[in-house]
Amino acid sequence: MTAADTKAAGPPVPAPRDPQVSATPSSVEAGTGPRKQKRQRKKGELLPYLLILPAIVAIAAVYLYPLGKTVIMSFQDMGRRELWTGESAPWVGLDQFTNILGDSEFWWVTLRTVVFMAVCVTLTMGIGLLISLLMRRLTTWVRLVLTFALIAAWSMPLMVAASVFRFMADSDYGLINTLIAKVVGEDWLGHNWYLDPIQGFSIITLLVVWGAIPFVVVTLYAALTQVPKELEEAASLDGASSYGVYKYVTWPVIKPVFTMVATLSVIWDFNVFGQIWLLRGNKPEPEYETLGLYSYSKAFTSTSFSQGTAIALITVILLSGVAVYYLRQLMKTGEVE
Repeated sequence: MTAADTKAAGPPVPAPRDPQVSATPSSVEAGTGPRKQKRQRKKGELLPYLLILPAIVAIAAVYLYPLGKTVIMSFQDMGRRELWTGESAPWVGLDQFTNILGDSEFWWVTLRTVVFMAVCVTLTMGIGLLISLLMRRLTTWVRLVLTFALIAAWSMPLMVAASVFRFMADSDYGLINTLIAKVVGEDWLGHNWYLDPIQGFSIITLLVVWGAIPFVVVTLYAALTQVPKELEEAASLDGASSYGVYKYVTWPVIKPVFTMVATLSVIWDFNVFGQIWLLRGNKPEPEYETLGLYSYSKAFTSTSFSQGTAIALITVILLSGVAVYYLRQLMKTGEVE
């Protein structure tokens, strides 16, 4: 055989292997690789749910179980006898709701609650927006001092804040009467603010607004920092006034945050309880009752626990629409995917 014949013959053909031995480890791994990846992907998808499972269990124990008991009790006639003896309360169906919705006092309390909430939310959002806009024009050190004061007011316990406002509105030694007396005359000394419910609610409104403003200011100021300064400067150069710059440049940016904070304020101020309870010495008069206090009064003062829970359930239903609106705003801003 010559060298040319050797080149033409090409490389030697390997001998065939046994089919049973042909499965190499690499081929086995290649066959099982997709399965392993699929199992790992499933484990990765389940991991977030496993991590939040303790929180879900805690929420179910703290919120869902009492809510379920409230719903059941609202269809019963739970009194003091059933509470002490542990006997099952008789079922009355929708009688509790029929009696409540047919009572004119309930509608007056609801109207009082809505008006009180509207005033508190309007003052809180208006003053909070003005202060947050002012913070943009302050120097760094003044802004830091103001922020510290707001956080200190926000962190003050409700009982301490209520005690301060009770002293300020005291009829004999209150700071408010003393300051008004210096302007109007000493006849104002000894004035009792709580004899008139409108004047009494004005003091309660001051306490509620004072406690809510820090959160609103800090949140809106954070939103204002996201407004592009280049757009505001361009609008000013184009001849827009300060109000025009705010209306067409600043407001569209902070509007989603403003809407969410206002919605939260509606929920919080609709459920005001502690401020009224503490300022009225743990015994609010009927003309100071909001829905929360009205439910408490029916349940524990009149010992009609089922009627109190029915009022609480109606309150939850009234606020559920606001909660749904709040969640929709969160979804629009991309905070909830």
